[in-house]
Amino acid sequence: MPVEHYENFPVASFLLPKALRSPIEAIYRFARAADDIADEGEALPEERLAGLARFQAELDLLQRGEASDHPVFMPLAPVITRHQLPVPLFRDLLDAFAQDVRKKRYANYAELLDYCRRSANPVGRLVLGLLGEANDTWLKESDAICTALQLINFWQDVALDWQKGRVYLPQDEMERFGVTEADIAAGRQNEAWRGLMRFQVERARALMESGAPLARRLPGRLGWEIRFTVQGGLRILEKITEAGYDVFNRRPTLNGRDWLIIAARALLGKST
Repeated sequence: MPVEHYENFPVASFLLPKALRSPIEAIYRFARAADDIADEGEALPEERLAGLARFQAELDLLQRGEASDHPVFMPLAPVITRHQLPVPLFRDLLDAFAQDVRKKRYANYAELLDYCRRSANPVGRLVLGLLGEANDTWLKESDAICTALQLINFWQDVALDWQKGRVYLPQDEMERFGVTEADIAAGRQNEAWRGLMRFQVERARALMESGAPLARRLPGRLGWEIRFTVQGGLRILEKITEAGYDVFNRRPTLNGRDWLIIAARALLGKST
């Protein structure tokens, strides 16, 4: 899977135990390919949904024990079988990507969390499944990290999502802070916008920090991978804040200096 799809966070990096790299790459390849069907190119909505339906059909084949010649599913099938990964988690991802085609607004935070439960959390749960063990505490902390990463991606990409006709900011919170869609369209930087984004950033930060203890619970190099991932997410939030919440003109990305900061914080066990 091309790493450039995940510019801010390590995926199957050198930090991972060698035995986990190929399985994690197979899982991410599935997620990335399905996400691209829903999000990339100029396809019509019905074409995107048909493409996702074909992925669902491939999962049906897999569950029946039938072979697939699809380049995404050929490496994925033995990973699912060997590690007894729950196929419904892959279906959740497809359901979330289909929702991106159909649903462009979110009434409240609860709706957004439900989306994250299917669009992000399954990936963390599948990675834990590769270890062959995961208790309720691990799963809860993994969900917190994955949901936080999804929210962070939303907040850094407000302008990009607007161009795709999507607004992930909860509608009731926009109304509460006095921000309209016209403000987003204009890239308007005012106190109302900064108040709304400050609220979103701090909530995502608290969620990420609530999941951070997972990195200390996981064994060896996987724990270090999670530390870097957590610190990468927190650094993006820090850069959004440093930019005065101007994600329209100063979309935050991680550069070499940022990765040095992330590495230092991961080693020292600091949050910011």
